[in-house]
Amino acid sequence: MEPLKNADHLYEVEHRARHLERPGFRIQEIQLSPTQKVPWHTHTNVGDTFYVLKGTLRIYLMNPKESVELAPGKSYEVVAGRPHLVTNAGDTSVSFLIMQGVGEYDYVPVV
Repeated sequence: MEPLKNADHLYEVEHRARHLERPGFRIQEIQLSPTQKVPWHTHTNVGDTFYVLKGTLRIYLMNPKESVELAPGKSYEVVAGRPHLVTNAGDTSVSFLIMQGVGEYDYVPVV
């Protein structure tokens, strides 16, 4: 699939807020219910740094295959080009910040 500049319409979340957006960098806050997820995707030029505010976040990764679970106050960086899937690993909502940059943002679905 073609890279997208905005993928918000591809998946549902409980809450989404953009705290900062400028050329080459942005910070979003996302809240997922226990059944929601951000589907498999990658980014061409930017990495994702996740920082958990509340709940438990699980990130599945490819190349190499790996799973990371993050509690509040923990962070993890996914480098540009590495496919990942983001899920809620708990029974209550998870809230996290996602910092993306430095570089032009895109969302490339992995099918």
